[in-house]
Amino acid sequence: MNEQSTTAVSGEERIIELFRPLAKHPGAFGLIDDCAAVTPPPGTDLVLKADAIIGTVHFFADDPAGDVARKALRVNLSDLAAKGAKPLGFLLSLALPQDTSAQWLAEFARGLGQDAELYDCPLLGGDTDRTPGPVMISIAVFGSVPTGTMVKRGAARAGDHVVVTGSIGDAALGLRLCLDPSLAGRWRLHAAQAQHLVGRYRLPQPRNPVAEAIRRHAQAGMDVSDGLVGDLAKMCKASGVSATIEAARVPLSDAARAALAGDLALIEPILTGGDDYEILATVDDAQLAPLQVAVQAAGVRLTAIGRITAERGPPRVIGADGGAINFAHGSYSHF
Repeated sequence: MNEQSTTAVSGEERIIELFRPLAKHPGAFGLIDDCAAVTPPPGTDLVLKADAIIGTVHFFADDPAGDVARKALRVNLSDLAAKGAKPLGFLLSLALPQDTSAQWLAEFARGLGQDAELYDCPLLGGDTDRTPGPVMISIAVFGSVPTGTMVKRGAARAGDHVVVTGSIGDAALGLRLCLDPSLAGRWRLHAAQAQHLVGRYRLPQPRNPVAEAIRRHAQAGMDVSDGLVGDLAKMCKASGVSATIEAARVPLSDAARAALAGDLALIEPILTGGDDYEILATVDDAQLAPLQVAVQAAGVRLTAIGRITAERGPPRVIGADGGAINFAHGSYSHF
């Protein structure tokens, strides 16, 4: 009997086929090699960032797979934006339970591909593994800035204005609504307001359209992922300074403002809860107006909320009565 040679297609290879259309950069070699090769533009520095999201920690099991994929990429793109960097591409590592469905994977790849196209950030490669636990998605993103111009968190100087993009606190309130939908009634929110808050938790809006403006005009910058107060404290520590901000000047969405009116205690999760993925930056007097003009031209809100001060130590948050607000927990922490 003549034996006929056959080559089996592994499950991992079938997964790779789903992601091959995302690998549009020529240095990805169509995902047929073990590594990618990327040449950064002349006269630039590479800016590197890796962040992971895990099921039941960063997203819910019933969240749409496409939104999970978008969130995984966007939380990394947010860091690039705060550094003033332009995306070049990303690596993807997936750890999947054995019972992950083909439909979930297809929807995940579709959502990831849409955002890779939207943000001009192609897939360069990665890895897939099996896990006995929930889904884990780790992304390492690559960006570039003109040599020596990356915006660092440790460059804040006394007298700088403290500014933030967008609105603060939506995602922290959205997470609470996901865990307890009845809070919408207690906070006297209408359906669109509750939907806005939940949407901000499930799908961040990284501020990449203003990255160039941040690079040109800001002194220091970082994204707000662990809460405004905690991330400002990290910036102050890295810069050897402190800050004073006014709670009343922190920009809130209409939905967050309505929730706060219904429960004044929400000021703590709003200012410390995390998952905002806005840009926190400092800017000197001369650059404040040009930064505001550039950011607003990109359709993004920018608000000055306080000043950097010369002494070292955690930032002070001033309430409406002129006194300092103290928080039980300054920021979100996994540990």
